Amino acid sequence: MSQANHGIKRALISVSDKTDIESLARRLSRLGVEILSTGGTAKALRAAGVPVKDVSAETGFPEILGGRVKTLHPKIHGGILGKRDEADHRREMETHGITPIDLVCINLYPFVQTVSKPGTTLDEACEQIDIGGPAMVRASSKNFRDVVILTDPSDYERVLALLESGSDVPQELRRELAAKAYRMTSAYDAAISSYLAPAEGGLFPAVFSPSYTLTQTLRYGENPHQKGAFYRSSDPEDVGIGSAVKRHGKELSYNNVLDAHSALALVREFSRAATVIVKHNNPCGVSTGDSLLETYRQARDTDPVSSFGGVVALNRPVDSETAQEMAKIFLEVVIAPGFSPEALAVLTKKKDIRLLEAPEAFRERPEGARDILELRSVSGGLLVQTPDRIVMPGRDQVTFATKRVPTEAEWEDAVFAFTVGKHVRSNAIILVKDRVTVGIGAGQMSRVDSVRLSGMKANRTTQGTVLASDAFFPFRDGIDEAAKLGVSGIIQPGGSIRDKEVFEAADEYGMFMILTGIRHFKH
Repeated sequence: MSQANHGIKRALISVSDKTDIESLARRLSRLGVEILSTGGTAKALRAAGVPVKDVSAETGFPEILGGRVKTLHPKIHGGILGKRDEADHRREMETHGITPIDLVCINLYPFVQTVSKPGTTLDEACEQIDIGGPAMVRASSKNFRDVVILTDPSDYERVLALLESGSDVPQELRRELAAKAYRMTSAYDAAISSYLAPAEGGLFPAVFSPSYTLTQTLRYGENPHQKGAFYRSSDPEDVGIGSAVKRHGKELSYNNVLDAHSALALVREFSRAATVIVKHNNPCGVSTGDSLLETYRQARDTDPVSSFGGVVALNRPVDSETAQEMAKIFLEVVIAPGFSPEALAVLTKKKDIRLLEAPEAFRERPEGARDILELRSVSGGLLVQTPDRIVMPGRDQVTFATKRVPTEAEWEDAVFAFTVGKHVRSNAIILVKDRVTVGIGAGQMSRVDSVRLSGMKANRTTQGTVLASDAFFPFRDGIDEAAKLGVSGIIQPGGSIRDKEVFEAADEYGMFMILTGIRHFKH
């Protein structure tokens, strides 16, 4: 047994995730460290031949209430919280028979993993809310100058290497581990809060503490002079890009993640086979149909120039034929529910493409499921809102403001255009024919310019297209420009003080006009 002067004499180990725990305990024991433990951890360590003292033997009090109470005792928390350099603390600890605990290795009950399982009941979830674990983590972190806190198996080797070299754990590392431990307990509490939130009856809590875990440090942010990182949500119901698995390609960039998020959000709107291509966070091509291959071709051909180097989202597993068509041009990212082996064989030959598999993102949303709030940082604060989940009203729920009404085919195009419009930056104008985008005018400061731009971006005739607008037309000039493009009809919210003038303009050109009463600004 080593007699190295490493400053760690006693350790308390109690973990749910037992990754590398036997090695940690065995190496600590070889260094002469006395090990306290509880329940399943103590059993596992004994089975591995590591000498262990039960916490109940230390406290003189048995584990009770089915294990709910075992470490909540002055001999444990006094041993953790006692300041070694304060005479009064040392005197009180000696008086009450409290021996210092120098290292605490804890990870918490698997609450997130439990509530992620379908069918988990409230009682089952509550049983996985750890009490003693977070208390010990917080106590150890508070007293980090005297206690080393380990909450992540990836940190075991860093500490063991120091101790086995005869060194103590430096204050800088102790503080780093304490900060990491507090982040862990904060994320844990946030996950519990999110799970229990529906019972509170309030959509926006007085104190909002979302929790995210670092997934990747990016090469840079939006631009090379900015630093960036990607964090995954700790909320098990928040699925999307964060839950996707990269099957091929180099690491995602900041802009890749943004574009993939936008493409995924739109393609999930459709039940039929669909393809969405996004460039600079705006759709540049969208199509639905019976064949995935055909939807990809049509989406790409909406704007072939912008599609080059774009991000593609599909709502069906990618097959060989579609993969071969995608391989003809450079694409940054492809995200889909899956990829056939043949499709992977084709696409993985292109070293610069990223392939993301996200089956969970396409699972059906359970009825009554809570909304995942959308967050946007601003200087000094955070904007929070519910997602824009509203769907196109039925034909009997809209207003037809003109003499002409749409045919069934025009109605289907209007519904499609309305859906795409939710995901295009304001001011947004979308031209559609046969459930394929023909031209998209995005992000303009005036609506009439968006109409003009939609025509400029069109790669085929705009004659007979249906136009969707994300908000009302403030003047008739937008209708006049639409007529120049040969638009057959318009779907828009209505609500302008000049609506009558706008309706009359549509009648002059023989257009139909559908009023939804629903605005879809996207800033």
